[in-house]
Amino acid sequence: MDKAKAFLEPTQVESDRVSSLAFPPHRFGAEFSFYQYYALRGIRVDRVEPGQVFCSFKVPPRLTDREGKLASGAIANLVDEVGGAVIYVEGLPMNVSVDMSISFLSSAKADDELEIVGRVLGQKGGYSGTSVLLKNKTTGELIAEGRHSLFGKHASKI
Repeated sequence: MDKAKAFLEPTQVESDRVSSLAFPPHRFGAEFSFYQYYALRGIRVDRVEPGQVFCSFKVPPRLTDREGKLASGAIANLVDEVGGAVIYVEGLPMNVSVDMSISFLSSAKADDELEIVGRVLGQKGGYSGTSVLLKNKTTGELIAEGRHSLFGKHASKI
């Protein structure tokens, strides 16, 4: 238990880094939130096709774990965001995540360039299924594969 506690406790350097962050209060709808700034900054949309979105992402040091690898939570966040974006319809509210399943196949380190591909697997009523692949652009190695289920009940336009 002591080993687990020691592993999870931030070091003084980590604590000082977090304490030094300064973000003004978020004005909803007017600017990026802390979450968007911290977790999503750097994703580039390269191409959009019907039912698919192709993105690039250079792994920033802020999203790495103590071993310098892209944190599994950051990978889950990318699966969630890209999986949701591939079914997003402008003017409608975002769908909510129902279920995610992620296979962590390899790792990426800071400054690795990733290719992220989101695809619609299918839609029935308000339920949608997506697949998100994260690959190392240089080596072609598959980092993770995620399946993402979402639901959105939108009012009829009739």
